[in-house]
Amino acid sequence: MKKLLKLRGFYLFLGLAGGSFGPYLTSLLVHNGLDSGQIGMLMATGTFIAITIQPMWGIISDRYNQTRLVLILSVAVPALLAVFYRSEYFFVLMLVFTLSTIFSSTQAPIADSYAIAAAKRAGSTYGSIRLMLSIGAAMGSLIGAKYVSTFSLSTIWIPFLLFNTLAVLIALSLPKQAEENHMMSQSFSQGVRQLIRNRVFLAFLGGSLLVNQTMTAFGTYFVVAFQSVGGSMQYAGIALFIASVTNVPSMLLASKVIKKLGRERTLLIGALIYVLRWGIQVAFPYPSVMIGVQVLHGFSFGLFYISAVEYVSQITSSDMQATGQSIFNMVFSGFAGILGNVLNGFLLDQGGVNAMNLSCVISSAAGAVLLVYVARNTSRKLPIISNDVGF
Repeated sequence: MKKLLKLRGFYLFLGLAGGSFGPYLTSLLVHNGLDSGQIGMLMATGTFIAITIQPMWGIISDRYNQTRLVLILSVAVPALLAVFYRSEYFFVLMLVFTLSTIFSSTQAPIADSYAIAAAKRAGSTYGSIRLMLSIGAAMGSLIGAKYVSTFSLSTIWIPFLLFNTLAVLIALSLPKQAEENHMMSQSFSQGVRQLIRNRVFLAFLGGSLLVNQTMTAFGTYFVVAFQSVGGSMQYAGIALFIASVTNVPSMLLASKVIKKLGRERTLLIGALIYVLRWGIQVAFPYPSVMIGVQVLHGFSFGLFYISAVEYVSQITSSDMQATGQSIFNMVFSGFAGILGNVLNGFLLDQGGVNAMNLSCVISSAAGAVLLVYVARNTSRKLPIISNDVGF
């Protein structure tokens, strides 16, 4: 299917852009004179502002039939702003990160809306499309490592701009709207009120928050943490490559595990692998272990994310898909990003790598406990499935 091919290409270039730039942003900020605590505050504040504005994107894309426009802006604006990360002024960096996050925060819900609908129509799976992002991120991490070792770290925005430009060109060829999806028939606030009336869904969100906040210890601080225990920038790129490439078989495996065990149990398995990967790093805080353990990162994130997105898609009605995915993304990426960036940045700065990793063990274990509750209450229906909002 032509649309399926376009979406895979779009995800691939998004992965190349993020993989070549994201892991090195923290190092760039440190190079510009910021410490871990300042970086955590910068990213948490920017993410919080983006979350408060995110409902606006739902209004634009759903009410005004501008899904493709929003998707293009979510890629193009952060790419153009990346050049300003060269600044040494905290205020400028805060402004750039905030504006970038305001636009990029809507990437996942809208791209996933296209991907889920296209996969269903073609008889494929969401995971088979989403894995292209992981392939791109794996390749991008190697490109980024090679780039910073060959050129200046301050120009890492160049490949980021290039790959995002290619993603925008593909997005321009997508339909104006995710036509296979029924669009929201009620407001974002009404959808939120319906969802939060169900304790199982709240437990799911809570578990997702506690598990995914640990990802900032990897996504935001891995390169800095790796260097602090004696690792090199070159080997950091290898670790990032392993983490991304192992997402590929994980996402293919996720569909089979979901069919056999169900989405809720697959979520729990993913969370338990999180606990294991952070526990290993607490016990063995060495560069070689930090590289090898990234195999678990790939399997933990792949299983967790695919089952989470499909879980949200399953329990929300066809005309509320945008609302369900937006709420999940606000918690999974937004609030988890705020909590993780502040907490893990503070712990890394004050207590070192072990303090940060121990906190990640505790948080992911607590998230797994909440997901046990979700798995044991799989028969409960969410009020959003029908027009009956009774609990």
